[in-house]
Amino acid sequence: MTRIDRRALFTSGAAAALLAATGTSLAASPRAGGALRLALPRESGLLDLVARGAVLDCLTEIAPDGLLRAELASAWESHEGARVWRFELRQDVLFHDGTALKAADVVDSLQGRSVAGVDRMTVAVLDPQRVEIHLSQPNPHLPYLLAGPGYVIAPGGAVDLPLAQLVGSGCYRVERAQGGRHFRATKVAGHYKEGRAGWVDSLEVIVIPDAAVRAEALRDGFVDVAALPQPAELLKRGGFLYHPSAEDMALAARSDVGLPRVVGQQSALDDGRIAERWWRL
Repeated sequence: MTRIDRRALFTSGAAAALLAATGTSLAASPRAGGALRLALPRESGLLDLVARGAVLDCLTEIAPDGLLRAELASAWESHEGARVWRFELRQDVLFHDGTALKAADVVDSLQGRSVAGVDRMTVAVLDPQRVEIHLSQPNPHLPYLLAGPGYVIAPGGAVDLPLAQLVGSGCYRVERAQGGRHFRATKVAGHYKEGRAGWVDSLEVIVIPDAAVRAEALRDGFVDVAALPQPAELLKRGGFLYHPSAEDMALAARSDVGLPRVVGQQSALDDGRIAERWWRL
């Protein structure tokens, strides 16, 4: 595993204790407004992870506490010993192009995708708001599996487009993007998660390969969060948050960055959902 994978960039349960010790108020409620600017290294596809997590949704979501909850699906049930699954879709979801989420979009997005422990998955429309999934082998964990980044939903199944062309139903719509270098997105007004997620008005992600330059960008106020920065200049200045420690720094952030009490542990940067879960104090 890579250094980034091992540390998972603020995904451990120790994050809350660390931030409490360094002065960030985890008791503060999320507040809307402001921008979140991230400086990330090029390796491990972190820009793509964060960007797609901001723009695209899945049928289900694994919350930071590890519990499964609905996202684009509003309900689901299994039949035939977990070999057949039926998912009912939310009726208040619009894609960023203004079209409404339909069952056909789910079929187009998921058809042909592989599922762990299953040879074949077939997805069919039951009606405009319901889909049925047939598995070649029973799998009681399917709703958890469908929360993964490989099962995002896009209009017409266009989930593999370059970031600049990506259209989803997430809290943020793409404003501009350059693959592997830069990404900017703005908050969607009236989103179905309003008041529950998507706190900042805009997200900007910049790939900076050099760790020293990432540290300088944070130190000089050009970004709010830096992954794997070179620590020397930050330690001299003070006033930043470090994880897992100042001596072994995986991530550094400004002291006015707010985050939930529990941070997702499935993958890096709060399961790639940092854009919709973190806020500015």
